[in-house]
Amino acid sequence: MAIIEDQHYINLILNGNQNAFATLVDRYKNMVFTLALKMVAHREEAEEIAQDTFIKIYNSLSKFKGESKFSTWVYKITYNTCLDYLKKNKKEKKVAYIEDFSEHQTKELESILETIDEKERNQVIQNCLEELPNDEAFLLTLYYFDDQSVDEISKVMNNTVSNIKVKLFRTRKKLASILKSRLEPEILDYYESERR
Repeated sequence: MAIIEDQHYINLILNGNQNAFATLVDRYKNMVFTLALKMVAHREEAEEIAQDTFIKIYNSLSKFKGESKFSTWVYKITYNTCLDYLKKNKKEKKVAYIEDFSEHQTKELESILETIDEKERNQVIQNCLEELPNDEAFLLTLYYFDDQSVDEISKVMNNTVSNIKVKLFRTRKKLASILKSRLEPEILDYYESERR
C-alpha cells in the first residue's frame, strides 16, 4: 500500500508540485537519520548526511523506476551517501576484537536476551552495534530493526544475496561476542546479588 502512496507523491513532484516532497521527507526522515547515525556515530554528521541524502533523492527522483520498493531505493542512496562521507573524511569506527563463537554460544546468548524486556534488549543491542564497523552496524540495522529482507539488503549494499547471508552470519557472531562481553558482568552481578 505504501508503494502506491509513495508513487503518488513521486508523480506529483515530477509534475512540478515541489511541496509534495515534504511528505516523502517526513515519511523517511527518521529512517534516513537512523541509518546515517549507525554509519557515522555522530549526531551532527548524521544530520548533515540526512540532508545530503534528501537532496540526492530529490535530484534523482526521475531515475526511480519502481523496480524495487521506494524505501529500498532510499536506503541505497543513504548507504552510498554515508560511504561517500566516510571516504571523504577518512573515518572508520573502531573495530572490536572478536573471538570465534560457536553456534551453541550464540543460541545461549539469544536465550539470555529473551529474558530481558524488549526496550532494554533493544538498547543493549543498539549500544553493542556501536562497537561494530560502520557497514556491519548498518547491515544489522537494516535486517533486525528495519525488517529488510536479505534480497532488499543486497540491492541496497550492491552485493549478492549469498554474500549478504555470509556477512550477516559473521556479523551476528561478532555482535554475539560483544553482547557476551557486555552481558556477562551484568548477569554475574545479578547472580551475586541474589546469593546475598
